[in-house]
This record gives sequence, C-alpha cells and structure tokens, in this order.
Amino acid sequence: MRSEDSYDVLIIGGGLAGLTLARQLLLNSNKKILLVEKRAKIPPALQKYGEATVQLSAYYYSRVLDLEEHLLCEHFLKYNLRFYWKSAGRDNSRFEDFCQSYIRSLSNIATYQLDRNKIEAELLRLNLESPNFTFRAGISDLQVSLADEGPHSLSYKFEGGEVSANAVWVVDTSGRGKFLARKMELTRKNPIRHGAHYFWVEGLVNIDKLTDLSPKELRLKRDREAIGHLPFWLATNHFCGEGFWFWVIPLQGKTSLGLVYDSTLIDRESIASLPQLIDWVCKEFPLFARDLPYRKVLCHSALQDYSHDCAQTISASRWAMAGEAGRFTDPLYSPGGDLIALYNTLITDAVLTDDPAELADKTRLYEQLMQSFYEAYVPSFAVSYDVLGDQEAMTLKYTWELTVYFAFYVFPFINDLFTDRRFQVSFINKFSRLGRVNRNVQYFVSAFFQWKKANCEPTRQPIFNDFSDIGALRVAESTFYRVGVSVEEAREVLDEQFDNLMELARFIVAHAASVVLEDEGVLTDRAFIEGIDLNNFRFDPAEMRERYATHAGTEGLYEWRFDPTVLRRLRPERKAAAASEPLDEEVPALVGQGGAV
Repeated sequence: MRSEDSYDVLIIGGGLAGLTLARQLLLNSNKKILLVEKRAKIPPALQKYGEATVQLSAYYYSRVLDLEEHLLCEHFLKYNLRFYWKSAGRDNSRFEDFCQSYIRSLSNIATYQLDRNKIEAELLRLNLESPNFTFRAGISDLQVSLADEGPHSLSYKFEGGEVSANAVWVVDTSGRGKFLARKMELTRKNPIRHGAHYFWVEGLVNIDKLTDLSPKELRLKRDREAIGHLPFWLATNHFCGEGFWFWVIPLQGKTSLGLVYDSTLIDRESIASLPQLIDWVCKEFPLFARDLPYRKVLCHSALQDYSHDCAQTISASRWAMAGEAGRFTDPLYSPGGDLIALYNTLITDAVLTDDPAELADKTRLYEQLMQSFYEAYVPSFAVSYDVLGDQEAMTLKYTWELTVYFAFYVFPFINDLFTDRRFQVSFINKFSRLGRVNRNVQYFVSAFFQWKKANCEPTRQPIFNDFSDIGALRVAESTFYRVGVSVEEAREVLDEQFDNLMELARFIVAHAASVVLEDEGVLTDRAFIEGIDLNNFRFDPAEMRERYATHAGTEGLYEWRFDPTVLRRLRPERKAAAASEPLDEEVPALVGQGGAV
C-alpha cells in the first residue's frame, strides 16, 4: 500500500457538485484537496443532464466561481423559463396554436443553458492549474473511515496499486451513488414520486419554426406585440399537461429534450423506449411531429424515481454532502444547481472554520438551513404538480414560487448573507413563518385546478400572459439591485418582501374566489380579502360563497399595490351544466397542511 500526504479535504465524485466545490475552496483558501472519481474520464463520453440554470446557480457559476467569460463564450445565454399549453380549439400542430406564459424582459442576473460536459471539463482544467489540487480518476474500492476527532482515513485502488491517505474533511458529491448517505444509513424517501426520460438530438430544435408560416409571416405576426422578438428557443421551454412537462433546451450544436412526469398520472410503460417517448410527445404536442421523428439522436437515458431526501448533510465531525449525494427534489425550475451553490457555500465556510466550538455552532445552523432550502421546494412538486395542466392555475403557482425564490433565495445569496450568523437566525425565523403559507398555497392552487377541470371550459384560443404583470413579482425582482446591503438593511428588505408575499397570497385566494363566484367584485372587497386567514386557508367554494354573501361591501374597497384584474384574460368560461350546480358540491375542499418550510 502506497501512502500519500495528508489532505485538508477529500471530495468524492468528479461531477458538477464536486468540481465546483473544489473550485470554490481553491479560490478562497490554500487547502490541499484530493478529488477521487471512479470513472476513468471526466467529463464522460455520454452527454450529462441538468443544463438549465436560474438566477442563484448562474450567479454562483459566473461570479462566485469566476466563470463568466467561459459561460458567455461556450454556452447560450438563457431567456428565462417559458410555459406552453394546448388550445382546445386548435389542432396544436403549429407553434402559434399554443397558449404561452413567460417573462418577456431579460433578468438582470444573467442565466445560461449549460452544456454540462463542457463546463465540467473547464472546471477540471482550472482546478488542475492549482498545486493544491490532486485528481484521481478511475479509482476503485474506495474505503473511508470517519473519525469523530482527528483526521478521517481513506484507501482506494489506483493504477494497479492501493493508496492510503487521511483527510481533515470528507465531502461526498458522488451523485446518485450517495456514498456517505448509504454508508451511514442516512438515505430517506420523500413524497415526490416522479420519473424522467430524456435525450439529445443533433442541431437546433427551433420551436418558433414549427409552423406553416413563411419567414416573413413569422417576423411580422401580431403576437410579437405580446411575446417579443427575442429567440424563444433560448428559453428553457416547458410544454405542459396535468402532472407532466416536456422540456426543450438549446445547447450549441444540439438540443436537449426530456419528459418529466408524476408516476401516478403517466404510465411509464407507454414511454419506456425512446421510439415510444418520441411517439408519445408527437401525439401529445403535435407540432413536434414536424421535427423530432427526423432528428439524429445523440444520446438518451431515463430515471424512474429520482427524488430523495437525507437525514443529515453536514456535521461538526467534518463530513458533508452536496448535490444529488445528499438531497434532490425535481428538475422543474432547475433547483439542483441552486442547492449545489447553497450547500457548497455553507460547506466552504465550514471547512474554513478552525475553532471546534465555532464549527459546532455553524454546522448546527447550516444543517437547519440546508434542510429548509430543500424542504421549501417539496410541496411545489409533491402537492401541486397537477397544476401544470392549466395556464391560469399555473400562473398563480409559479408567480408565488418565483416571488419567494427571488426574495428569500437569490437576494440573500448575492449579498453573501447565508454565512453571516447575524442574518441566519432572523432569516430562519422569517422563512419558517413563510412555510405554513407556502404549503397552504400549494394545496389551494391544486384544488382550484381540480375544480376548474370539473366546472370550466378548456381554453379554445391562444392566450399570452407575462408572469411579471402581477406586480408582486416585480417587487421581488427589484431585490436583484439591492447589493452590498448591511445585515440590518437585509432584515428590512426581507420584512418588505414578506409583506409583499402575504399580499400575493391574498391575491391568489381572492382571484380564485372571483372565478368560482363569477364576480370580479371579490377582488376589491375589503372585508372578504382582509378576512383571509393566511395561516389556515383552504379552497372551499361553499365557504367562499357564504363569506362573500355575508360581508360583501361592508367595509369598502381593498387597495392593492398592483392591478388585481391583471389576470382577466385568463378567466375561464363556466360549463353550462356546472353553472346551475351548488358550489359546495363541485369539489371536495382540501385542507392545507401547516408546519415549517
């Protein structure tokens, strides 16, 4: 057995989480790092999934890890997230047949569509430039013995021999292998039971050109007034249905495509093979029949049940987990990169903490933060995934979630606040208060969607909707410009944003009630709106009717900080039979479950 020098940090796994953690440590310290990887080649020959970034992860890669030039030169700048739904009055064989929801303006924080193989190759190249970085690819029989005090010991086989070493810290970024979580029996299930089947094709799938229109007609179509001129193919495009979505993501020279689905709503056997998947997509969204059957497929893969939890991901005994080695929720909204950025940042700060007592305090708080970051996503995917089937309900859901994300994830991260003890406690308290409201919102919009299925006509003509027309989202986005703030200023910002979110929650309830009761007057009735209990509300048509009938007009008009009629274009037509039925018999009320985020 060959003995090596001691290391400050052992990183297990050479994927995105491990390579970025190594880069962050190398940029901020002189720590000696050993990164081990069982695969012989990094990046691998096969294409890797997880291309889309959103504001937090993109900021982490570009600014914290100083990859901005590489991202702009080697990857596409991303044009937000866009969502599409079929129109019942069209055959949906053309792009212009589809309803669309989007944010038309570009984000002030640049986001990117990542070619995972490219960025991982660049991260490895940069890390290898440091004399403090040792990389071992193609290792086998890794053994790690964790010690409560003192360095951890490890051994592995490499290039025909056995190597032993020790490390002060061990960080598992081994992905779905979950090296430490399995070893320590920390793996946990969560309520999300989703699957994915995805593939890459040669060339650009330009969804705007899946049409009968001529190039001139494409340029001059009146829809541009609402949806703009920027290339739609630059977005992370989601073609949606109840409990599923199909992504279209551009990479240079190829396009990433994939179906993500709730396993209780979509039969896996119907999409088990790639030909079955392509056939299913072309039938569900006929515009793709113009393109996908004729493309050269470069690579494809699938995951049947990818979501998982972990009992603990960081310890004062100097071990931690990041990326899919610890926790993973769902690819909708691309939170995987955000969790990598958040966890890596907390882990880096812990690794740089020498005092054992200070480390114990930090890791206790950091574990609480890590759990909170993750658990806040879970209701979005476990409770209200069905809402993907309706443009109006999804607009309420996504606007809420994006407003939370901008204010409580992106704003603190770009101000380096998550590692500031003075900020952490107040953040956790505020975030926990938000948790109960968040869960209630998820149950509410899901029940609203199910009610609409039974009582409303499907959309027959394309409707275009900008999410940021709801003013609360613009208020949250304004925090992108609040940089370099003090802890005291940050607390004030969070107070303002919390109030903004509470008003948005009231709007969600009021808008749904105005649809159920077929009365826009609900939207400005002060007594009805102020009577909403944000800690304990549910979708109950009978209760809505009774409360509105009792209190309507008794206290005057409610004054919103944004236009409450902004979603008028999305208001559905009621089915003739449903219009005469008692409201309290149309849908069972679903009670929101409380608890911390």
